Amino acid sequence: MKLKRILGIDIGGSGVKGGIVDTKKGILITERYRIPTPQPATPEAVAEVVGKIAKHFKWEGPIGAGFPGVIQQGIARTAANVDNSWIDKDLNKLFSNATGCNTHVVNDADAAGMAEVKFGAGNGKKGTLLLVTVGTGLGTVIFSNGKLVPNLEMGHILLHGADAELYATDAARKKHNMDWDTWAKRFNEYLLRMEELVWPDHIIIGGGASKKGDKFFHHFTTKAKVVPAKLMNEAGIVGAAMVSKYYTKLESGK
Repeated sequence: MKLKRILGIDIGGSGVKGGIVDTKKGILITERYRIPTPQPATPEAVAEVVGKIAKHFKWEGPIGAGFPGVIQQGIARTAANVDNSWIDKDLNKLFSNATGCNTHVVNDADAAGMAEVKFGAGNGKKGTLLLVTVGTGLGTVIFSNGKLVPNLEMGHILLHGADAELYATDAARKKHNMDWDTWAKRFNEYLLRMEELVWPDHIIIGGGASKKGDKFFHHFTTKAKVVPAKLMNEAGIVGAAMVSKYYTKLESGK
C-alpha cells in the first residue's frame, strides 16, 4: 500500500480542518478545508463533519485525525472542549464508519508535536522539548530526546485557583476582550508555571495563536527560548496523517 499521501484531519473546539498530506515532506498538497465545529459538538455531529471533509477530497485511503482529548488505543478518555458524550467512545470505529475509510485517531496536541519534531521547529532539538498549542484550549506535548510522552493534559493545571484553560487560552483572550499585551502576561504566567514543573530546554508555541507571535512573544520571560511552530496550525493535520501512516503499516505487517 502506498502511504505517501494521507488525509489528515484536525478536530478543534471551533473548527474541523483537513487536507491531504505528503507524509515524506510533511506538507499539505491541497488547500486546507475547514468546517465550523457543530454545536453541541456531539460524536454524531462531528463524525458527520469528518465524513464531509473526506467526501470533499473524494478520499478513499487511510485517514488520520487529531482529537482534543486523551486517546488510548482509539478510545476517548477525556473531551474538555467538545462534549462529555465522547468519553469512552471508540473514535477509530466512529470515524471509519463515517468516512468509509480506515481512520486512526490521536490526541491533537500529540499529533502537532510529532509533526513539529520531525518537520518543524523541534527537528534536531536535544533534551526536553515542550510544545503548547494555543486555541480554544491549551494542548501540551513533551518530548524527551525525541521520545513522546503521550496524552499530557497540562493545559488543565491550576492558575489562580482555576483551570489554566479558563485563564490563558486564545479563547479566554477573545471572551474577555483582552488586548495582546494583557493576554500575553497571562500566558507567560502559564509558561513560567510549566517551566517550574518540567524544565524544558526548548519551548514551541503552536495552534492558531502562533500566527500572531509578533504581538506577544516579546512578553515571555522563561529561561528556555520560546519559538513559534514552523508548521503553524497545519501541524495537527500533518501529524495526524503521520500517525495514520504508522498504524496502517503496522496493521499491514510492513
